[in-house]
This record gives sequence, C-alpha cells and structure tokens, in this order.
Amino acid sequence: MIGLSMSERLAKHRAVLEYLRWQIDVTERTIRQLEAEEREEKRRREVAHAELRWKMLPARAAEGQPVLHRGGCHIDPRQTGLLSREEAFTTMRQFPDLEFCDICQPWGSLEIDRPPPPGRRAYGGNPP
Repeated sequence: MIGLSMSERLAKHRAVLEYLRWQIDVTERTIRQLEAEEREEKRRREVAHAELRWKMLPARAAEGQPVLHRGGCHIDPRQTGLLSREEAFTTMRQFPDLEFCDICQPWGSLEIDRPPPPGRRAYGGNPP
C-alpha cells in the first residue's frame, strides 16, 4: 500500500471488510443449512428405527386390554419403550387378548394374519 493516498488505503480496507462480511454471511448460511440437514437426517433415522419396532400401550379402561402399535404410530408419538420383533411376540404370548391398533396395523409388519376382533383371539403361536 505504499504510494496510495490515505483515502485510497481507507477505500481498499473498506472493500476488504465488505468482502469479509459477505464471506461470514455465506459461511453462517451454510452452517445453518448443514445444521438443518443434520437435524432432518437424525429425525429420519429415528423414524426408520421406530418403523422397525413396536410398542405396547396400556389399556385405557380398567377392563380393557393393552394395545400393540408399530413404533412410529401417531396415536402415541412417544418413541420410548420400543420392542424388538421377538419382544413383540413375547408380549402377544403374555397378553393373549392383546388388541392391535387398527390405524398402524402392526400385524402386517410382524408378518402375521390380521387378528380377529378383540375378545375373540388368543395369540399363542410362535413367531414365523
């Protein structure tokens, strides 16, 4: 910057500062975009994990039966207490009158026939 006047040097530094601010803005937008993509990827992994699991919800009434759902069923969006395939079959044996959610239809993902209506079933079979 030898030979430049004070106003020329000041103009060059302002231009550098403007470029650096633009660069920071671009970098911050990229970081926000990558963070959003990372959150979405995590959400998708959790959904995929839940779809490969099942959950049992307690009976809503004192005389009712527990209800088996697919892990991703939106009747109860909590993702806690997810069961493996083997645990789902164990649950069916422990609760012969277990009901199945008609919305998420967990029997399909368990590869079993659609169970009869509540009160007319006793699941005692072995997993396929």
